[in-house]
Amino acid sequence: MKADEKAVNTGIHFMDGDSACCEGAIAAGCRFVAGYPITPSTEVVELIAQRFPKIGGIFIQMEDEIASSIAISGASWAGAKAMTVTSGPGFSLMMEHIGYAVMTETPCVFVNVQRGGPSTGLPTLPGQQDIMQCRWGSHGDYEVIALSPNSPQECFDLTIQCFNLAEKYRVPVFLMMDECVGHMSERVVIPPADEIEIEPRHYTEQAPGEFSPYNDMEGLVPRTTKAGDGHNILVTGLTHDDRGYPDMSANTHQVLVDRLIKKIRHSADDIIILEEDDVDGADIVVVSYGISSRVATRGVRMAREKGLRVGMLRLVTVWPFPENRIRELADRIEAFVVVEMNQGQIMREVQRCSEGRAQVAGVLNYGGAIHPPEEIYQTIAGVSS
Repeated sequence: MKADEKAVNTGIHFMDGDSACCEGAIAAGCRFVAGYPITPSTEVVELIAQRFPKIGGIFIQMEDEIASSIAISGASWAGAKAMTVTSGPGFSLMMEHIGYAVMTETPCVFVNVQRGGPSTGLPTLPGQQDIMQCRWGSHGDYEVIALSPNSPQECFDLTIQCFNLAEKYRVPVFLMMDECVGHMSERVVIPPADEIEIEPRHYTEQAPGEFSPYNDMEGLVPRTTKAGDGHNILVTGLTHDDRGYPDMSANTHQVLVDRLIKKIRHSADDIIILEEDDVDGADIVVVSYGISSRVATRGVRMAREKGLRVGMLRLVTVWPFPENRIRELADRIEAFVVVEMNQGQIMREVQRCSEGRAQVAGVLNYGGAIHPPEEIYQTIAGVSS
């Protein structure tokens, strides 16, 4: 399926990451956005509010982030590709409805332009402190997908990818930006509509009366329907059986949640996107994501200039975590250096997966400012000595 030619803003632009995210959502076919203004994400919905009336989209400024996060589930079940946009404090308010979207298998996208926290924290300054929250912030056992752009170009490209993944796996997908990437302006190339691949929604072909939400499956992912198609369905956050009816038995719960988890875990190799630079033959591998990966590039270059054998692994996909790749590398390198603007959220994942076979060091801060490249170099040099 191709993008809508009339909606895609084809051309070479100079824009910030927030604006590129808006254009990516439109190109992906998003036509419903609910949100509440919060720095540093507001520019996304400001541009959405300007663009949507011209292309038949609907933007609603809700009374708060709680309302925003449930509105997109309703819009999705009505047939729209839907998104909400927020930052740290608003993201915290959305957690219950993230779990609801997981349980109801509602395709939707959450954009989080991260800032320093906790609480109101640093509204205008960057952080990467919501990475673990997007994975485990709602209650229960579940799996999600989260991507982390490090440039305005990727804010465009990965927003499209978020929508495609949401439709393919019927799951909420997160674009975990940060203030630096959201507010930096760079060259962004938006291709012609016929070059943009869009994942369609996978609707059932079964007739009304024959279709129940979980008896028409593509692998582990059920096909869907929408309000008005004539199918009698029940959408519930309660544990439900293969007809969609509530069933409070432990066995039904195990079968359902097991499938919700497996549909992501079993497809992890197809979902995960990594960027690797000189990893083969390296003694040390620097792991980073988002804006931290751009700063880490300079620190790695400084180390190489001193003769150190350093590779770089960038997590474009943060969740699912690339456990197998980390384990493979841990068997043949001396150390990982993890660069992130928090107190070691991904560093702990690297430690878990390396299982003591490689040293793990962190270049960490509390948000508010990016890392000095010299600090990254010094940590690399320290673990190599």
